[in-house]
Amino acid sequence: MSEGLLGPNAPPAVGALQASAPAGSDKPPKEQVIWLYEARRKIYPRAVSGWFARWRLLLIALTQIAFYGAPWLQWNDRPAVLFDLASRRFYLLGYVFWPQDFIYLTGLLVVCAYALFFFTAVAGRLWCGYACPQTVYTEVFMFIERWVEGDANARRKLDSAPWGVNKLLRKAAKQGLWITLAFWTGVSFVGYFVPIRELLMSIITLTVGGWALFWVLFYAFATWGNAGFMREQVCKYMCPYARFQSAMLDKHSLIITYDTERGEPRGSRGRKVDPKQAGLGDCINCGLCVAVCPTGIDIRNGLQYECIGCAGCIDVCNDVMHRMSYAPGLIRYATEHAMKTRQFGAEMWRHVFRTRTVIYGAILMVLVIALALGLASRTSFKVDVVRDRNALARVNGDGSIENVYRLQIMNTAERSRAFGVTVSGLSGLEISSESRFEMPAAQTMFHPVRLRLPESSIGEIAPGAHAVVFTIRSQDTGEQVTEKAVFYLARP
Repeated sequence: MSEGLLGPNAPPAVGALQASAPAGSDKPPKEQVIWLYEARRKIYPRAVSGWFARWRLLLIALTQIAFYGAPWLQWNDRPAVLFDLASRRFYLLGYVFWPQDFIYLTGLLVVCAYALFFFTAVAGRLWCGYACPQTVYTEVFMFIERWVEGDANARRKLDSAPWGVNKLLRKAAKQGLWITLAFWTGVSFVGYFVPIRELLMSIITLTVGGWALFWVLFYAFATWGNAGFMREQVCKYMCPYARFQSAMLDKHSLIITYDTERGEPRGSRGRKVDPKQAGLGDCINCGLCVAVCPTGIDIRNGLQYECIGCAGCIDVCNDVMHRMSYAPGLIRYATEHAMKTRQFGAEMWRHVFRTRTVIYGAILMVLVIALALGLASRTSFKVDVVRDRNALARVNGDGSIENVYRLQIMNTAERSRAFGVTVSGLSGLEISSESRFEMPAAQTMFHPVRLRLPESSIGEIAPGAHAVVFTIRSQDTGEQVTEKAVFYLARP
């Protein structure tokens, strides 16, 4: 392997030794290290402005307002969004989800998976470029870095300069802001599982529990390390999406592409030079598309798995094209098929929304509608009938036969409610216990129910098990739930 391929600064942590000596020399061969990987070179991406950059900024602002703001919202005197693991209840606005509602989480995950398939098939790594937490926090941390240390050239100069008062103060200020933001991010994350007002007060008073403090510090450390230092390494080497995205793309998927036919041969020139007369393409080889790339790739070499689809190269290239009085779009969102056939505009979009993406979109729409209907038709209480295991049936002194049950009622509403119980299935069957009861808000309780079949109703009913149906009705909303059970009939 050549040094140019793997880099001259690769450490000898992993390598192989190869003996070599000049031809015809009597000297013993020298040991040569063959590098097996390249050491990381720090990337200094430049700031970029443009249409796509503004969209990224807007989406970053929206996602972070939602993330940091949601734990502070109140609903019915409790957090609007709270995953209370201790009591096994999840609160989402007016909904209270219990472990029995796991099907809704499954549905949500399926919707997210199909959304990923759909958007990747249409336009590549939109998630990575605009909404992935790694990308979002890297952008926020780089904004702080630019604000404190300056743009790319200033940061590069500062890093190469010897340590002094200026460098120490700037590095300390940057790290202070990073750590503060990372810590607040950890607090906000744990605030989804512990009421954030209580969590913040316990941190201030140094009474925070061990596990809560652990997860605050762990998430803060992960944010600080991933967004502050690892950055593109997470996207290139740790994120699995970069590896399997190729299975979701085809020649009709929108990707960030460099127009080789128009741009080559590249070369520098003045603004007044006619590129056709000079035998050049539109690319002036300024290198700005590489300078703004957060993963340090050259998009002119074709689509690479390291590309996160941020479109920074499109913005900066369009700006260069404008200053050179060339047409924009040397680097653009296009498909592999469009670049080969030179079919852009409406013709390209007809291929983008092809059979594959239409099927993905239709399935996604059906799943979203099904999930929405499921949530809309979800009853606000759940019932399970548990038989008394001590005795199948009991014969009373008056000749009647009695079975005992326990109704496990889960009131998912955040208010106390009254319920009524009726039973059907056997002629003459009646409830001999209290058929109406009340329940506190968002609680689970057992209500005993005794079913009695009078001697006069037994008649010709055969001994053994008989199916009965419990109907539990909410007195305030009229909702009702039916549960099947078995009534055992024994002759007195």
